[in-house]
Amino acid sequence: MYLQTIAEDEATGRVAEIYDVQKSQMGFIMETAKSFTPRPDLLPIYTDFIDKVRGGFSLGIREWRLITLIAAKHVPSTYCSYVYGKQLIGDLGSKEAVVAVQEDFRTAGLLEKDVEMLAYAEQITKDASKITQGHIDRLRAVGFSDQQICDIALCASFRCFVSRFFDATGAGPEAVYIDDDAAFREPLTVGKSY
Repeated sequence: MYLQTIAEDEATGRVAEIYDVQKSQMGFIMETAKSFTPRPDLLPIYTDFIDKVRGGFSLGIREWRLITLIAAKHVPSTYCSYVYGKQLIGDLGSKEAVVAVQEDFRTAGLLEKDVEMLAYAEQITKDASKITQGHIDRLRAVGFSDQQICDIALCASFRCFVSRFFDATGAGPEAVYIDDDAAFREPLTVGKSY
């Protein structure tokens, strides 16, 4: 971490509560949480926001992870690629399936609906100013509601913000997310190397 953050034994108030929740759920406090603490008022705001966004997300956790993986590739964010790549192994069935999606989701054997969702997320991440009515029409044609389209846009856009923030503050992946398998880890190393 490039910035001075609040250590676990120094945390008070909501920061301490958030740290305690992460430690009880994962066994550690994520660098992502710590990265907000040079301004301690930000961590509770970020935590409340992400809890509300994910809590109201109209698509499944698999879709959240897929969108995030593709957005992270184009930010580029190795940290987020590692975290969500690991989480997608269970969703997609294998490391090879995750790598196939990350390398080219259009040829990875996904459903047409998934491909359209990820094409939209990819365009948002690369250059949202080029989104047209045509993108929305294609999403509607494969069955997405406007609420779901809004959520895809929110998920991809949110990842652009937080991934860049994490890299800018020096947050790096925890050891649990750095896979020993080079055939899995290397394709997910899209930005910084760890």
